[in-house]
Amino acid sequence: MSVGTTPGGTTPAATTPAGTTPDSERDAEFQEHEKILSPDFLSVAQITEMLAEDVDGIQQKLKKFLNFKNLHTCLKEAILLDYYVSGFLWARGMEFSVIQYSKFMTLLDMLLHNLRTLHMSLKDSIKWLGEVMAEIGPSHSQKNEEWNVFNIKQANAVIDYLKISLFQHYKLYEFLFYSTREEIVIGTEQVLEVVKASRGLFPDPLEEGISFDIYSTFIEPPPTLDTEMKGLDQEQGPEESQSEANTSNVDPLVGFTIKDIKAVLDQVTDDILIGIQTAINEKLQIQEEAFNARIEKLKKA
Repeated sequence: MSVGTTPGGTTPAATTPAGTTPDSERDAEFQEHEKILSPDFLSVAQITEMLAEDVDGIQQKLKKFLNFKNLHTCLKEAILLDYYVSGFLWARGMEFSVIQYSKFMTLLDMLLHNLRTLHMSLKDSIKWLGEVMAEIGPSHSQKNEEWNVFNIKQANAVIDYLKISLFQHYKLYEFLFYSTREEIVIGTEQVLEVVKASRGLFPDPLEEGISFDIYSTFIEPPPTLDTEMKGLDQEQGPEESQSEANTSNVDPLVGFTIKDIKAVLDQVTDDILIGIQTAINEKLQIQEEAFNARIEKLKKA
């Protein structure tokens, strides 16, 4: 029997030193680790591009990357953009590396994805976050040390940030994705009457101002007299119309003195006053007769 062979004629399996991991097992663990927070929410080029921008520039870049086109009218897009911009600015304050930026932004996106598509509850989201941080955060196992993305301080800071940003307002984000908001239309319907074009001296009233009935009655009544006069002018000859125009221009008070006019006015005033006085006397007489009748009834009672 040769050395290195078993009684069955097979070669014994190669042994590995204690404390080491076979290559196949190591490859499997590496592939499993690569599935965590993959694919990346933002590429390295996009993160590098945003690091050179200010707050407004970061907002514009993320708006372009997320393909948000209705920020001024869509409340949902505005809230989501604020969520990502705030997270990126917080990561800038933590002075993360590009890889840490990538994993952190992907973590933010995956939490919203689980809430939006999987309807994951707050308890399940916290549990999922714990499992992910166990993979990308600090580990007590020596074999995973090279895969750690965040150290202990950074991992705790990430959890604290998610606690005050997403988890604290989890119900609001659920309402954002699940609740349908009613469209409130504020306004009233009004029927407007459009006035026909007029050729008079006054301009046409506004359509939303007054009705045509009020306009034609009080502002510019139908020009019946003018049209009749025009018709008569057309029927009469030019000499007759000219004579009438001359007579119409003559002052009707020609030949009267001031005394004559005063006498006429005094007579008209007297006639009016006499009529008013007569009416008053008649009313007083009627009231006097009514009072006398009441007094007689009281005396008999």
